[in-house]
Amino acid sequence: MSDVANQNKPPASVAQSPVPAGQKLVQTSVGEGDDKTTITQFGSQSLGTQTALNEAANKQQRLNMEKGAELDRINAEFFAGQDIRRTQAAGAENRLATKVAGEETRATQRVAGEEDRATIATTGLEYRAGLETAGAQDRLLTETRGTQDRLTEAGRAAEERATVGKRGEEERKAIRETGTETRRLRETEGAQQRLGIETTGQQERLRLGTAGQEQRLTIGKTGEEERAGISRRAQEQRATDLQQEMFRRYKENRDFQQATGAYRV
Repeated sequence: MSDVANQNKPPASVAQSPVPAGQKLVQTSVGEGDDKTTITQFGSQSLGTQTALNEAANKQQRLNMEKGAELDRINAEFFAGQDIRRTQAAGAENRLATKVAGEETRATQRVAGEEDRATIATTGLEYRAGLETAGAQDRLLTETRGTQDRLTEAGRAAEERATVGKRGEEERKAIRETGTETRRLRETEGAQQRLGIETTGQQERLRLGTAGQEQRLTIGKTGEEERAGISRRAQEQRATDLQQEMFRRYKENRDFQQATGAYRV
């Protein structure tokens, strides 16, 4: 910029001869814009002097135009450099911000992926453990049910073979045995189901425990009602059988007496 400032100084003045007294200067403009040229003339000046003046004026004007254009170019280069440096700095900051944001995003995605994989693995392990527990409990429940069913069937068959003359009493015993085994089976089933459901949470276990308790109470009440009904039916059957037996004996006695009377006659 110091060179430009030094070069922007006005050029050395051109020595001109004084205008003679009594002469009038006349100026004429030729051309337009940057090509405009001013010609100065006075009365009886010679052609050589006039030409020298015109050349000096044109030279001065071209020099001013050149210096002005040079200053415009220097200013344009300076401001263009400033714009380029500002754009480069903004681009560098944007790239740095984008890089940091990308790194953070990738780190977040990596952590999220690791957590998702860990969650999926834990869910799979728990699900498989639940299936294994449920399968084991189902097998135990099926085995217990089969054993109880076989015992019940064996007891029922034995009782049926033994109930020839005392069917009512034996039926009540069989029903009591069946009720007892059924209640035990329900208790075993409830316990196994509660053990299998423990893997799903404490609340579910509490709910199933309450449901099992209510179910056992219901089954107990149902068994009591069934036993009471069976006892009532057995009493009625015994009373009926007693009446039939008394009637049979009465009929046999009457027939015997009639036969005896007829024989005596």
